[in-house]
Amino acid sequence: MNFAPWIAMIAVVLAGGATALQAPTNARLATAVSSPVNAAFVSFAVGTAALGLLALALQTRPDVTAMRGLPAYAWVGGLYGAVFVVAAAWAVPRLGVATTITLMVAGQLMLSLVLDHFGALGVPRNPVSLTRLAGVALVIGGVLLVRRG
Repeated sequence: MNFAPWIAMIAVVLAGGATALQAPTNARLATAVSSPVNAAFVSFAVGTAALGLLALALQTRPDVTAMRGLPAYAWVGGLYGAVFVVAAAWAVPRLGVATTITLMVAGQLMLSLVLDHFGALGVPRNPVSLTRLAGVALVIGGVLLVRRG
């Protein structure tokens, strides 16, 4: 039996849990450092240091030749992360963790359907279907239920 898909799914669920922890952690940090932007800066500095240590420990080295051939959009992933962290740090005190994360997941799913449908940014094409739309609709319904409390 191939366990790789199961391991990947567990890793992603754990990463999602980390996102739920990250939002209130950065919201608390934002209060202490006077803004969500400052909190994101500190968060990314700590993350950069951790990734640097991990890269050293794993002895990973980038393929500079391959990096030169990357399209421009491949360099802005950190920007998306910065938007995510600032938005979460700002929204959690106003909306709560569950509503903030649920809205973020809804946004991720909506854009994911578009990216999959068109095969954008190098992902395999996976056309929109009624089933996939229903899945996103259920998450959006979940946003409404979570928000109503």
